Amino acid sequence: MEQYHFTDSIFYQIELTAKYCRLLGTQVFEKYNVGVTIEEYSALDVLVCNPKICQRDLARLILKDRANTGKLLDSLEKKGFVTRHLSIKNNRPVKIVELTQKGAEELKKINEKLEPHTKIIKEKIHNSDIAKVSGLLKELREFLEGTLEVNI
Repeated sequence: MEQYHFTDSIFYQIELTAKYCRLLGTQVFEKYNVGVTIEEYSALDVLVCNPKICQRDLARLILKDRANTGKLLDSLEKKGFVTRHLSIKNNRPVKIVELTQKGAEELKKINEKLEPHTKIIKEKIHNSDIAKVSGLLKELREFLEGTLEVNI
């Protein structure tokens, strides 16, 4: 019987790849002094795709607990990139987060700075392969989400 090694699993490969992506992202963000952290960038990007999202839903999408999401949003709010206001959702008070014009402009500038690095990847790996891997990872993530209890 062949012995199982975690290091041969898809989970290990995904984890290792994610760590390399994070390290590369940190280096690129520092090199270009983009003015936001990777977490802040992620939140801004989610806000572009999900205007007027509540803080709790944002936390779920960026996989941060509510306390850390609140700190992240405090920082973005101080920079003038987001605003928050109280609203009612399902008869409950919620904080709605909106991207400001300044935040949208800053995100556009950051994306322009990051473009050379995303271009390198696209030159090495064909778009259709990137789409396949992305689709498979999304399918795996959705399966895993269905099996987990995530308390955010």
